[in-house]
Amino acid sequence: MDSNFSMYTFLTFESLDILPFTIVPAFIFGTLTYCAILVFNMTVLLTIALNRKLHKPMYVLLFNLPLNDMVGASSFFPQLVILSQNTSITYSACFVQALLAHVYAAGSLLVLSAMAYDRYIAICCPLKYNTLMSPNNLRNIIIIIWTIDFTAIGSLLALTYRKEICSTKIVDIHCNNPSLIKLVCGDTKLNDYYGLFTIVFFSGLSLLIVAFTYIQILITVVIKRQSDAKSKAIQTCGTHLIVFLCLQLCGLFALIAHRFEAAPPNLRKAFDSSALIFPPVINPLIYGLKTKEIRQNLFFTIRKSSIQNKQ
Repeated sequence: MDSNFSMYTFLTFESLDILPFTIVPAFIFGTLTYCAILVFNMTVLLTIALNRKLHKPMYVLLFNLPLNDMVGASSFFPQLVILSQNTSITYSACFVQALLAHVYAAGSLLVLSAMAYDRYIAICCPLKYNTLMSPNNLRNIIIIIWTIDFTAIGSLLALTYRKEICSTKIVDIHCNNPSLIKLVCGDTKLNDYYGLFTIVFFSGLSLLIVAFTYIQILITVVIKRQSDAKSKAIQTCGTHLIVFLCLQLCGLFALIAHRFEAAPPNLRKAFDSSALIFPPVINPLIYGLKTKEIRQNLFFTIRKSSIQNKQ
């Protein structure tokens, strides 16, 4: 590593491989996508925050999802400079971007798992719902989610921080822990082992929780033989499961592909970017506008604001 190395040393990303005539359309599409993510997620946040009817465990947990999605999108889009094709970033800024991206990914899995648990209690143990999902328990669940998230991800990146590097080339279009490890000189076995542990822990834990809760929900619905409850449960679980599996598959493939040289780089980049782009767009639509209670309160808030403006 250069003796002049510092936190302000510049690293360079992989090229976006955008043809000259597609640069402007790609920039417009990226900007509109980022703006849409912010607008959609802020709409869900404000709707939940401003309507006391939505201050229930289900929606309080949901409140964490758009916050997390905006963190993930903001770790990716602002640095994705397309017009100037500037692919450089300082070493310290790269670590911040990697921290936010991994906090977002782990946070998504934990929040979705908590939401699955909430639905399990509501459908399978309705008489115990108010006790198990009391304000104190709900607060503890949220604190545990973000404590585990920041502690595990912070420790992951702390293992790499300020280690001697032999390269300044990031083998991706944004910063993440696997690409940062590839810059490091010397032995990185501890980083690799802990990285695998975090993948297994977050993916495995969330997969177990979601699988257990959904199996129990389906069993309960079938036993009750209530067609209305069955269709509602299947619809809720189905959309939740689609988002969860997409996030799992995209994130897992991108992280594991870094460990196999034979994996196509462009395919790895596509999956890695998809995990940061599609969930923040889809989540507020599925959990926001498609949720009847949120949709009704959103329209009520809009009408109320319109009436007040006219007066």
